[in-house]
Amino acid sequence: MEEFLDFLRYEKRFSPHTVVSYQTDLTQFAAFLKQECELDDPRQATHPLIRGWVVQLMSQNLDPRTVNRKVACLRSFFKFLLRTHQVEANPMLRVKAPKMARKLPEFVPEEALNRLLNNFTFEDNFGGVRDQLILETLYGTGIRLSELLGITETDLDLAGHTVRVTGKGDKQRLVPLNPSLLLVLERYRAARLAEFGPQGGLLLRTDKGAPLYEKLVYRTVKRYLSQISTSAAHQHPHSLRHAFATHLLGKGADLNAIKELLGHASLAATQVYTHLSVDRLKSVFDQAHPRA
Repeated sequence: MEEFLDFLRYEKRFSPHTVVSYQTDLTQFAAFLKQECELDDPRQATHPLIRGWVVQLMSQNLDPRTVNRKVACLRSFFKFLLRTHQVEANPMLRVKAPKMARKLPEFVPEEALNRLLNNFTFEDNFGGVRDQLILETLYGTGIRLSELLGITETDLDLAGHTVRVTGKGDKQRLVPLNPSLLLVLERYRAARLAEFGPQGGLLLRTDKGAPLYEKLVYRTVKRYLSQISTSAAHQHPHSLRHAFATHLLGKGADLNAIKELLGHASLAATQVYTHLSVDRLKSVFDQAHPRA
């Protein structure tokens, strides 16, 4: 198993979070084989045994996305075993994952976000301006949480109003910085310099000067967004990414441009936002058209 996990880490460049999820999935699958089939080696698994595991997962009323991830994990695992000549055939070839209903992304309404970012009085200290920068950056660029935490001083091009972002698979892209974000960024860098002196490396820091971490960003986003929305789905860093894309599309931005800004590998991942815009148009029509 460890050989496969190293393959995910160093060749596929999966995030630590994804690697841990796959490790958990494989451990659960191995436990199933041991308990139900008295098999000690997952490489001995057959197509019927794997189907039995999938059926058992579905009977536990798990979210279909969770079951799909576990199936995807096994699919990658056995492809790796086949490629490294550890199995003679791939037992996953005819295993189907459960169908998922389309789930549209949750996002914060534009008016509510603008009200927060334009009118809220953040604390007049390092922590306050950092919190403002977190919100402005996530909404103003649409980058992922992991990408936010990975931004370094050398990634910033303040003269060119861009930031270099390193996304999934270490793919890099340039994302523009809007004027409001640039102002907050300049204030943050000045506050950080006054608080900790000259620093290179990662841009975002805790109140003690250490690199910022995921849990603190989650807490920060939830604390501020809970003031404009009671929906838990709206109080999440990724909801700001969804808001970025949805609001751009609503203003007439090209879908391909949004794809590049988000760092999506294919247009299919971006097209979900067209459904959101269509739903919004239908809502406006129903409320405003005299024949609706």
